[in-house]
Amino acid sequence: MMLWLVRHAQVLLPSGVCYGASDVASQAPATLAAAQALAAELPAGLALLSSPRKRCEQLAQALVQLRPDLNYQTSAHLAEMDFGCWEGQPWSAIPKSAVDAWVTDFVPHRFGGRESVTEVMQRVALVFDANRRQNQDAAWITHAGVIRAATLLHQGIRLVNRAENWPKQAPAYGQWLKLSVSP
Repeated sequence: MMLWLVRHAQVLLPSGVCYGASDVASQAPATLAAAQALAAELPAGLALLSSPRKRCEQLAQALVQLRPDLNYQTSAHLAEMDFGCWEGQPWSAIPKSAVDAWVTDFVPHRFGGRESVTEVMQRVALVFDANRRQNQDAAWITHAGVIRAATLLHQGIRLVNRAENWPKQAPAYGQWLKLSVSP
């Protein structure tokens, strides 16, 4: 099966703001451009899952307007990591000691007090495994962190034991990564 991992378009926030679970909108022209590009690539009748965050829903809705053949649903499992008290803060304003604590104890640490990388991996694995069992092509409209988690799952990695093992790369805003996933 093929799995398209699609990142939402650029958000309406200044660069450098921590906004994982925040429900911020994306730029309308960038969302439309991403939907148009993606509409030309996706096969007919594809299962389409979206994070419930506004920035992802905007792209999913724009895509379905262009491609009404797509089967669209939201999944809370595809939401970005919740950074708790650091949501909405500039990354530069977050104390270095808080980031260091997260990096040092990466797997169980709840950066901002809400959610750990382990918890993110577990919820993304639920959707990844369900897609694998169904053996049906799918597209996820989601976030950089979820895409990174899915790429690890694709490699057979279920637990990230150190911060340096977390993938550095993710698709740019409005772009996607295509994975061939065996059942």
